[in-house]
Amino acid sequence: MPEPCRSLAVAITGASGSLYAVRFLARAVRYFDPLYLTLSGPAVRVAREELGLELRLDTFEPRQLLPGVPGAERIRYYQKTDYDAPFASGSAAPDAMVILPCSMGTLGRIVAGTSEDLTLRAADVMLKERRKLILVIRETPLSLVHARNILAVTEAGALVMPAAPGLYHRPQTVEEMIDFVVFRLLDHLGVRDPEARRWRADEE
Repeated sequence: MPEPCRSLAVAITGASGSLYAVRFLARAVRYFDPLYLTLSGPAVRVAREELGLELRLDTFEPRQLLPGVPGAERIRYYQKTDYDAPFASGSAAPDAMVILPCSMGTLGRIVAGTSEDLTLRAADVMLKERRKLILVIRETPLSLVHARNILAVTEAGALVMPAAPGLYHRPQTVEEMIDFVVFRLLDHLGVRDPEARRWRADEE
């Protein structure tokens, strides 16, 4: 297991898979402090379609995504244009950053180094500071452009983790499938969640 991360930035972009972000944040708030959050405009539209949530970037509060989740009030939200956010600077870079879900457009712009919003600037910071950057993509099939961008961002130091649930634990609900990816993501952040179901764990 890697060393546990203490501080974490999370960005939600406009790829399908809003529930991945919700389930991850609900677990992550138990383990990380500070926990920063930012959303893209398309992320708000996808959340409306997939979760039925009417969100606005200018009035957003994390508890809207996590109603009733203990600790949600500790999440520090920053708008996508807020370059004063601590995780926009290398001198205050968190231990890790997760972009979940990460659209292929976002991945491509990270490769290009455009830094045109807070998500992209923070990702650029993580790469230049050699901090952990995990991009959870949810796209299929992949074009050659996607494949080349994945190679480039991996060579730059990021970890690309497709949102690909395993089935060996015989999930019975969508949430159980989502949580498979959430627990694997936590593993790579140095957190071994006791509720994770693991291959052959009952034989240990």
